[in-house]
Amino acid sequence: MSIKKVYIIRHGQTDFNQQGIVQGSGIDSNLNQAGQQQAALFFQKYKAIPFDKVYTSTLKRSIQSVQGFIDLGIPHEPHAGLNEINWGNREGQRITPEEDAYYFHILQTWNNGDTHVCIEGGESPELVTARQRPFVDLMLSRPEEETILICMHGRAMRILLSNLLHYPLRCMDQFLHQNLCLYQLDYTGSMFTVKKYCDVSHLKENATEPDRFQQIRTN
Repeated sequence: MSIKKVYIIRHGQTDFNQQGIVQGSGIDSNLNQAGQQQAALFFQKYKAIPFDKVYTSTLKRSIQSVQGFIDLGIPHEPHAGLNEINWGNREGQRITPEEDAYYFHILQTWNNGDTHVCIEGGESPELVTARQRPFVDLMLSRPEEETILICMHGRAMRILLSNLLHYPLRCMDQFLHQNLCLYQLDYTGSMFTVKKYCDVSHLKENATEPDRFQQIRTN
């Protein structure tokens, strides 16, 4: 039985991540120096993996995080379906105590199962699922791509993992993340299994437990 190996990473750090500013799908930021170092460390660890394809979102921070693999000549396809959730009116804004309270309210709403509810001016987890579905169908329709690398964004990654692993969307916060973390999955043709969970061992001394802000919404 052929097993498809799927490596899913979150992009490296940006200045917005470091400064506590909301990014989302509408903010096309670059990696900062720390993010570039994270990308280099990941590349150093995994450059020998025979990836058949690199998939990214259309946002620069995602593409820059895997540029080393692209430079090796591995075919690269960007997909808007992998873009981060649209965080609405607050994208590009620093989190204030009032906005922080609103975010925790909307996250609690989603955790309670109301995943159809959109953040003000933005998307809901169910809308993100809908735009990710064509990518998932495409990925699974290509058995010749036995080993693939996907680089995307925190909240969108949580949603994708929930759907691939058949978790209800209300449970998506069980999938922790931080900059340049790795989820490695195997696909047997009928189901996905997790081989690595939020792994940051490739970051060496830079590896830390995801802090509260990283876990909740930087993206």
